[in-house]
Amino acid sequence: MDAPDFTGLRAMFINCTLKKSPEVSNTQGLIDASAHIMREHGVEVEVLRAVDHDIATGVYPDMREHGWETDAWPEIYPRLLASDILVLAGPIWLGDNSSVMKRIIERLYALSGMLNDKGQYLYYGRVGGCLITGNEDGIKHCAQNVLYSMQHIGYTIPPNADAGWIGEAGPGPSYLDPGSGGPDNDFTNRNTTFMTWNLMHLAQLLKDAGGVPSYGNSRKEWDAGARFDFENPEYRS
Repeated sequence: MDAPDFTGLRAMFINCTLKKSPEVSNTQGLIDASAHIMREHGVEVEVLRAVDHDIATGVYPDMREHGWETDAWPEIYPRLLASDILVLAGPIWLGDNSSVMKRIIERLYALSGMLNDKGQYLYYGRVGGCLITGNEDGIKHCAQNVLYSMQHIGYTIPPNADAGWIGEAGPGPSYLDPGSGGPDNDFTNRNTTFMTWNLMHLAQLLKDAGGVPSYGNSRKEWDAGARFDFENPEYRS
């Protein structure tokens, strides 16, 4: 059976490491594994290291309109909106997502009230996943926070949409360090591969279908009075 060709799909990986370029990012090592599979099958991939850009804190599309002198987000988010796939990737710190990851999720939320041409929330028709690295426990905790946030604002989440690697508890080697075992870990490699393929499969399905059907989820129609068979329980006999 020939592998599918996903030419025409675009993917964006946002690396939420705390390390500015050119410092080595262990999270980037896991991103590279997933991005390689995508590129091998025709997906156009962009990788952005968020900390290299002056992304302001806040929950509005352009924080320069809210007291910040600079904000790189208005230049970044059009490329994000042009992508069929978004993968948020980052390290675990104190058992939780990095501050950079939280900032990116907040800025994604800044666009969540906008609508697409069907009247749906803007992120409908796109798929999301996440990659987590570290040397302390917390992959599932971090992943559930990221994936919940993404689906809440409109991203569609495929099966097995997260992967990660952690070393021994406490100080120890990171993913790319010699002898860490990270790049050879079968559990991590399998989950990364499954996540990558499921993202591509679902993104292609949504693209071929013209996105998520809009009946029953159009904010524009709801605001115009449509109720899509909803009945207030107080008035049911």
